Amino acid sequence: MTPLDDAHAAMEAAPEDGAARLRFYDRLAGSELILLLEEEPQGERIRPAIFPAEEGQVVLVFDREERLTEFVGGAAPYAALSGRRLAEILAGQGIGLGVNLGVAPSSILIGPDAVEWLAATLAEAPEEVVERPEEITAPKGVPEALLLALDARLATAEGLARMAYLVGAVHAGGRRSHLMAFIDPVPGAEPALARAVGAALTFSGIEAGSIDVGFFRASDPVAARLAKAGLRFDLPEAPRVERVPGSAPGMDPDAPPRLR
Repeated sequence: MTPLDDAHAAMEAAPEDGAARLRFYDRLAGSELILLLEEEPQGERIRPAIFPAEEGQVVLVFDREERLTEFVGGAAPYAALSGRRLAEILAGQGIGLGVNLGVAPSSILIGPDAVEWLAATLAEAPEEVVERPEEITAPKGVPEALLLALDARLATAEGLARMAYLVGAVHAGGRRSHLMAFIDPVPGAEPALARAVGAALTFSGIEAGSIDVGFFRASDPVAARLAKAGLRFDLPEAPRVERVPGSAPGMDPDAPPRLR
């Protein structure tokens, strides 16, 4: 059983539970997916294998390479990319997803409309402001669903920051909020981390909720206050992978190739 299998099982067990359904789509968006191709990549372009289905055309993806092999019956050309990226590049093309079809408990057909919804939901960008909290407290009243969603999201943010703390914050004018404070983010990773927190909030199923996101250096005096009051999330370190010049496109989940 993979994490996607578990999320699918929870959704199937409670078909009326909107939160369980959201958690499945969150897991799908955060997973590395193996996309079946029509042929080996040509330069920077790939040609996904497209199949007819009840709701229109679909491409086939799997959350494990061996599941692709089982479906095809042998080796096959593929590209690996995140569910989020795949939804983005399929948006507007009227193409759905066949996920783990016939080879896993999480076998499911996702129609083009659902792909459009997923892409639009993931595209929502947080508003950027410059503000520094005047008071930091322990987080209070955070729903368990949000904590689980944050934990799952940050577990996929390999190498983007050292850690994060969820705290309560009081800002100028008395505004109170919860703040997810990232420590030592990799330069340029801030938008991705902010989107990850925003997606966790969206897919947790909590209505009318909000959470601030901030970025701090470990040398900043406020970091000690964050560590003392906050709930800590450790982000996994990025694996050390040697890049091979000229390697096939699509192997980086966050650098998708161009479809043709």
